[in-house]
Amino acid sequence: MKKFINGIMLICLLQFIGHVSLAQTSTNNSTTKNSTVMKTYLIERDIPDAGKLTPEQLKGISQKSCSVLRDMGPQIQWIQSYVTGNKIYCVYKAENEELIREHAKKGGFPANVITEISTVISPATAE
Repeated sequence: MKKFINGIMLICLLQFIGHVSLAQTSTNNSTTKNSTVMKTYLIERDIPDAGKLTPEQLKGISQKSCSVLRDMGPQIQWIQSYVTGNKIYCVYKAENEELIREHAKKGGFPANVITEISTVISPATAE
């Protein structure tokens, strides 16, 4: 039953990512020659009892992440995260996977699985 619920949560997360991806541009809007593609990534962070973190703890984690992102620059962006029992699933836009790893290292966050989102489907795909 737990695997079934996790599967449903993952499907919902992927549907949300689709909506986020469609709502955002996929390239940096810079007018310079160095315009690069921003890819969408799903990061799985193993954090025991993540679902029991208090609002204050989640705020602190969010503030740390935003601080690191400000220092790293616009080539990496945090879109949203989902807190579950023992994991946090994060959606990021970044030029490459190495930036995701650098953010995790600088912030002291695990990044156990990093998956590039290659294609997005949703109920709209069926139409």
